[in-house]
Amino acid sequence: MELDEARRRRVLRQHVMTDQLLGVQAVPISAGVALQVDESAAVEGEGSLSTHGRGVVGNESAQAIDRTDGAPRPSVARAGGAGGAGDVGGARLEQIRLDHEAHCQTPLRDLQVPGAKIVFGEGSAEADLMFVGEGPGQTEAELGRPFVGRAGELLDKMIVAMGFSRETVYITNVVKFRPPKNRTPTPQEIAAEAPYLIDQILAVQPKVIVALGGAAAKYMLDTTRGITALRGNWHEYFPVPSGQAIPLMPTFHPAFLLRQYTTDNRKKVWSDLQEVMRKIGE
Repeated sequence: MELDEARRRRVLRQHVMTDQLLGVQAVPISAGVALQVDESAAVEGEGSLSTHGRGVVGNESAQAIDRTDGAPRPSVARAGGAGGAGDVGGARLEQIRLDHEAHCQTPLRDLQVPGAKIVFGEGSAEADLMFVGEGPGQTEAELGRPFVGRAGELLDKMIVAMGFSRETVYITNVVKFRPPKNRTPTPQEIAAEAPYLIDQILAVQPKVIVALGGAAAKYMLDTTRGITALRGNWHEYFPVPSGQAIPLMPTFHPAFLLRQYTTDNRKKVWSDLQEVMRKIGE
């Protein structure tokens, strides 16, 4: 598939913004393709585009690029709700959300401040890519949506740089209630919430999962190793013991990246995301 010139420029502008944010000079938009950008020209909508490698975009990768530019998208399950008619995954997510609201007896439920909302999940019920964080922050609890604060803005830029959009991935957390003062969820709180995360994963059936931060990675991989040791390496996650493994890539949480906004950390995160893009394109 070949992108028309106007679409090329829109994609370039998106990638340049993320290029500046993450500190990289070439932003791949699919497996085997990278765009080398003249930043000043691309931002203004002018300049040339050179592709590195063969420049072959597979159907899946091309579809992902289309989704960022207004092309038809798969049905979307907003906040775990059902998508279009016949969207089995969306209907399952909605039922899981209702079960969670009615029956989840996590200690965090009793610690919620008045007005705080359950933050279940958001995105496409047919997503190839799922992001899992540890738990919602204050802004997320106020709005009932995952990753909508400053960390969420950074995650959105990462998603766009990968050739996707927020609507074509699925985003959730291990726990759906906000821990007091944004502390790390306790093992008891995670144990109460974990079955619902597993059900979300089984409903969406993503090709790849990205674990954002140490708490999510440690739970999903059943390990005590820290995120610095885990990130950058592929792991296998089994939603059920007898089920098929899902490739899982741990990386730094966007909130950590904002606190430790070094060139080295940005390059590490971008390297992890490039690995994810390659895996999805296989």
